[in-house]
Amino acid sequence: MRGRGRPRHTTLPMKHPKEGERLRKIVEGFPNITITVLADLVADEFVFGEISRVSREAPVLILTHRERTIVPGGGANAANNLADLGVNVLPVGIVGDDEAGRLLIKYFRHKRIAVSGVLKDKSYTTVTKTRILAGMTHTSRQQVVRVDREPQEPPNSHLTRELYLAARNYAHASDALLVSDYGYGAATPAIVSTLRGKGKLGSVPIVLDSRYRMLQYEGVTAATPNEPEVEEALGVRIGQDWNKVLAAGEQLMERMKLQSLVITRGRDGMAAFNHKHKPVDIPIYGSDQVTDVTGAGDTVIAAFTAALAAGATTEEAAQVANYAGGIVVMKRGTATVSREELLHAIEQSPPATRSH
Repeated sequence: MRGRGRPRHTTLPMKHPKEGERLRKIVEGFPNITITVLADLVADEFVFGEISRVSREAPVLILTHRERTIVPGGGANAANNLADLGVNVLPVGIVGDDEAGRLLIKYFRHKRIAVSGVLKDKSYTTVTKTRILAGMTHTSRQQVVRVDREPQEPPNSHLTRELYLAARNYAHASDALLVSDYGYGAATPAIVSTLRGKGKLGSVPIVLDSRYRMLQYEGVTAATPNEPEVEEALGVRIGQDWNKVLAAGEQLMERMKLQSLVITRGRDGMAAFNHKHKPVDIPIYGSDQVTDVTGAGDTVIAAFTAALAAGATTEEAAQVANYAGGIVVMKRGTATVSREELLHAIEQSPPATRSH
């Protein structure tokens, strides 16, 4: 349906009643696969303070410090999600010789995630996103400000070569390569291009999440951008027009020579494109009353890549990712989804698509 309004559509169960069983078998196969994650590793820091009073120095709240946690963010969150889904994950990235870097490595080791591909460099600052949260003892926590610490320079040529070598060696032993590019220089179009050319990865699928420059990547297998990223890359406005979603998706598929594409659309669910089949419109799983979207894109690409590596079609992988995304946005902070949660969701609610 053309026009400005919300398109009329009908939500239908998937064509085959056994589709839920197929998805369950895909998820159950996650412990049998290995995925290399070439990523900008980020430390997500959450500082919670209880509201005490208003400052006399400035019109700001004074918070009494109550709690501080640091968890994997950015590409490190994608790796963390893969681990919690039961996948054997091999992260490749850089951290600084600082507290945030040491805590990320400690976290990975605690999760039994291999850290030999994580480079530690004294000249590098671990990307750290500090969120200050305020609230009362029994009330919800509200983010009031975020402070980002970033490296002054991108990784030098020596570190870039080390990243390439680690990614190449790991990817040869993997069922897929996940590329998480947040713009800090550990995951770049140049490294991926060299991997595709000289790395001799063969049929290993490469799945991309690039915040600012996805059109600079050529020849990757699949991508999982959100709708604002697509609009920014193509200079278009999609809104709630399904025909514009189709046009944008087909343009991305052609320009990037993709085999698969998933566009996440917030409360409107996601659109899945495959070079051989008709695009599929998938409604959001669960409630559209979202608690926290922090890191949801990392969860989506983790689940999508794991499903593809386990033998899923584009539509099946998108359905698995849709369940995972719907679960994680109901959690506070940078969170993950477990394999058990995913299996329970598939069992409780059959996969659905919307017809147009």
